[in-house]
Amino acid sequence: MRQTDTSIILGLETSCDETAAAVVARHADGRGEILGNALLSQVKDHAPYGGVVPEVAARAHIVHMDRLVAKAMADAGLTYEALDAVAATAGPGLSGGLMVGLTMGKAISLAQNIPFLAINHLEGHALTPRLLGEAPFPYLLLLVSGGHTQFQLVRDVGDYLRLGTTIDDALGEAFDKTAKLLGLAYPGGPQVEALARKGNPIRFAFPRPLKGRPGCDFSFSGLKTAVRETIQQIAQITEQDRADICASFERAIAETVADRLRHAFQRFRELCPGVANPLLVVAGGVAANQALRSVLAASCAEHGFRLSAPPIHLCTDNAAMIAWAGAERLALGLSDDLAAPVRPRWPLDQVSAPAYGSGRLGAKA
Repeated sequence: MRQTDTSIILGLETSCDETAAAVVARHADGRGEILGNALLSQVKDHAPYGGVVPEVAARAHIVHMDRLVAKAMADAGLTYEALDAVAATAGPGLSGGLMVGLTMGKAISLAQNIPFLAINHLEGHALTPRLLGEAPFPYLLLLVSGGHTQFQLVRDVGDYLRLGTTIDDALGEAFDKTAKLLGLAYPGGPQVEALARKGNPIRFAFPRPLKGRPGCDFSFSGLKTAVRETIQQIAQITEQDRADICASFERAIAETVADRLRHAFQRFRELCPGVANPLLVVAGGVAANQALRSVLAASCAEHGFRLSAPPIHLCTDNAAMIAWAGAERLALGLSDDLAAPVRPRWPLDQVSAPAYGSGRLGAKA
């Protein structure tokens, strides 16, 4: 590694249907800087299937990874000799895609004789606010995506405590399923959000799962069922019906999240008494939803928390967050062996018992 005050990290992200590479600098004072950031979305490749096809995603990663790495390096104006380390997502995610990024990261590490870091994709989301500005530990993380919906207490790099999680479906999955039931295009979340703006949010009385119950867990399967039954009861569904369903669904989500936030805020203060101006970080693809952001902002204002919501392009999957997680770990003297495996299931919290079981590949959440 070069002996300088600034570390330069190449990050690779291939956990699902975004192929991404980024170059990030971590300065001596802890400041982060994105030097190059390249991303290719595979939405068009998967749209005909109504969801992500693992084999299609893996092949696309293979086709585009070299070009995106070259672009990120060119945008940064650097050669490989300038790198201090390379970081790649090792999990959780789709095995085939993870293998592509992990293998390329190891190859660059070996060729350049620089440290390799196998990154937990969720840790990338968790540490993103520290790339963008000052975010002292501890803080509260709300991760909302197609595969994950959970509260985490972020105490330090590598030190996480799960406060709550979904006991069935992720919030992003609920959005996508609602869109599919309504015959909307993939990806469903943005389509539901757009239609909701034109709808009546009080026309349908959808349930608010777990509202009023203790704890910080979520549940969305009952809400999805209510949406399906409502659609089945409408003989000839119109565009206005679709808009009203989307608006009522989004309102139910907003009120549910607000309720769960109240419990999470209380739990944070119990575990971290005396923290002044506590921070709530929201991350994941669903964090792009403006109605959800409005609820989070209002809840934070009510309960004395600050809200950190990264720009949309850093909420969804990206390589800058992976590079930054690698930089944070490298600063602590951490690195990984080139034998580091792909981990399709890899909970961020390594202490708490699995929320809903485990299997051959490890804990599910």
